[in-house]
Amino acid sequence: MTRTVADVVGQALAALGAGHVFGVVGSGNFVVTNALRRAGVPFTAARHEGGAATMADAYGRMSGRVGIVSTHQGCGLTNAVTGIGEAAKSRTPMIVLTADAAGSAVRSNFRIDQDELARSVGAVPERVHSPASAVADTVRAYRTAVNERRTVVLSLPTDVQSQPAPGTRHSGHDVGPLSPQVPVRPGAAAVEELAGLIRAAQRPVFIAGRGGRGAGPQIAALAEATGALLATSAVAHGLFEGNPYSLGISGGFSSPFTAEMIAGADLVIGWGCALNMW
Repeated sequence: MTRTVADVVGQALAALGAGHVFGVVGSGNFVVTNALRRAGVPFTAARHEGGAATMADAYGRMSGRVGIVSTHQGCGLTNAVTGIGEAAKSRTPMIVLTADAAGSAVRSNFRIDQDELARSVGAVPERVHSPASAVADTVRAYRTAVNERRTVVLSLPTDVQSQPAPGTRHSGHDVGPLSPQVPVRPGAAAVEELAGLIRAAQRPVFIAGRGGRGAGPQIAALAEATGALLATSAVAHGLFEGNPYSLGISGGFSSPFTAEMIAGADLVIGWGCALNMW
């Protein structure tokens, strides 16, 4: 059986470490989605592409693995745009694997400028350019998603994805999973400076966001040792559930009491959060 470019792209994404694929299958993305399934990547069918994009975003945030959204060309991609925009603005590493109209199909109703659509919502546009470059294009898109924490829209033109893959050495199984990123550690001087600020504070408040969700117990222990009150961003709500020193949500969704307590702090430290209304 002749392997197509779509087969190779699906195999490559699986070999790179894709964790789960969510989507609505049509004629343009059926083969590549099936290739992912054959390679062992679980597939969840959604009723709407917007739901599929949100599922993949949530999956990536909770699991730490790359979620894949699979869509048909044109309207399938536009249906997913709200979810793609949310993932892109939240810097969720995610691949939107979408078909694209053939280069010659200039009058197709499915033809839109998918690259500009991706850019308009903050995602990174990538595409499979040819059978010869299919694996390299896929690896580049996946590395961008993982290494730069970006949502990448990877377009597969229908005339390219249906072509035979060149030779046997371009199987996705020739691609290994990316090495896990090493967490960034602060320098000793920065840690000492922060410790000095905490020691000097009389009314410290710690606010944890989604970036600190893996360190909830450690943040709570430090707060107990230093007398700090605890709060979270909206998306990290519940991280300190049950802690007697938890103020709940900070920012635009905070209670009047929480807002008053944070306003009265002489030191506010954000752990993995942006200090905005969310």
